[in-house]
Amino acid sequence: MIRGVEPIFQPVFAGIVAAITGFASSFVLVIAGMHAVGASDAQAASALLALCLLVGLTCIVVPAVFKIPISFAWSTPGAALLVAAGGTTHNFGAAVGAFLVCGVLIVLTGLWPALGRAITSIPKPIASAMLAGILFPICLAPVTAAVEQPLLAIPVIVVWLVLMRFAARWAVPAAMVVAAIGIALTAGTDWLTASTSSPALVFTAPTFDAAVIVSLALPLFIVTMAGQNVPGFVVLSTFGYRPSPRPILVTSGLATVAGSVFGAHSINLAAITAALMASPEAHPQKSKRWIATLSSGVVYLVLGLGAGFAAALVAASPPILITAVAGLALLGALVTSITGALDDPRHRITAITTFLVTASGISILGIGSAFWGLAVGGVIMLWLGGLRRHTPTPTDAPRAEPLVGP
Repeated sequence: MIRGVEPIFQPVFAGIVAAITGFASSFVLVIAGMHAVGASDAQAASALLALCLLVGLTCIVVPAVFKIPISFAWSTPGAALLVAAGGTTHNFGAAVGAFLVCGVLIVLTGLWPALGRAITSIPKPIASAMLAGILFPICLAPVTAAVEQPLLAIPVIVVWLVLMRFAARWAVPAAMVVAAIGIALTAGTDWLTASTSSPALVFTAPTFDAAVIVSLALPLFIVTMAGQNVPGFVVLSTFGYRPSPRPILVTSGLATVAGSVFGAHSINLAAITAALMASPEAHPQKSKRWIATLSSGVVYLVLGLGAGFAAALVAASPPILITAVAGLALLGALVTSITGALDDPRHRITAITTFLVTASGISILGIGSAFWGLAVGGVIMLWLGGLRRHTPTPTDAPRAEPLVGP
């Protein structure tokens, strides 16, 4: 139970904390990812606004219908993938096409169980190593920033480190506040009056480039399923909730399709913050915890109003500083991914090869390193005989994967 909060207000407060933590921990990564694949400042602001609106609406409607604390978020590993795949395309329309395809694949996963089984049967060493390879360059950014921008980066790192010891939940939001103060002191206040500071949805017509779909849409779909949706179901089942996957996946997939033309890359189940809203910390009674997810949805709608200011703040800052804050937020996910990848000694060669290929950032035939990491990992595991020892996991009993996103 959250101390000092009456049970009637407890789920409301839990939802507020979850929404603020989830937003502050990863919004910089979303904007950086959009810029990496060719979005303008206005398009990046539109993407964050669309994500906030869609997350807010799904967190309000779905829990209200099912009376279960089903919470949604944007794909944090997906945003990390966009940053890592920045060299793949600078045509934001092609990226939007990839987002749309990802949404369609999530819908199909809900409607067609065989596709869900295929995704969840990707060997854990390969899936975890690919995710670790995506996260690794971003998690190096705090080191680089401390050298290139020491006056801005070191205070951010120190605040993050102190709060990781005493109040870990607030470490990344506090680091972002310190970064914002530093940006304001060095860049002035012009960003407050930037044309993108007012929230607005910007339509971007999707274009469908085969190389971008293979480089972005397929890896985005896989990391969203493995890094967000599967752990989201695990979190719910941990606290005694076992909703049918179909309506949840179809809803999040349709939300992704609808938001893609405004820049939203993926809507999915929440993972880390879901534990706050589905646990007794939200309310002693299981039947009352869905109120927490509803209140988080309302907060996301409000936070969406600040999407323009968030995008303007990021645009005014040194790119390495923003990536550094994102890197601090993803360190825990990197540790979990590497641990999962190397857990089984029989598959460590496969895992480390997948990791190295993905982290290399190579692009062959216009296709990015995430895809090649999966492909090379699969070939090596097949050659070494690892696939014969792997037993697919059915979608109705998902295995625990790295908790990455909000």
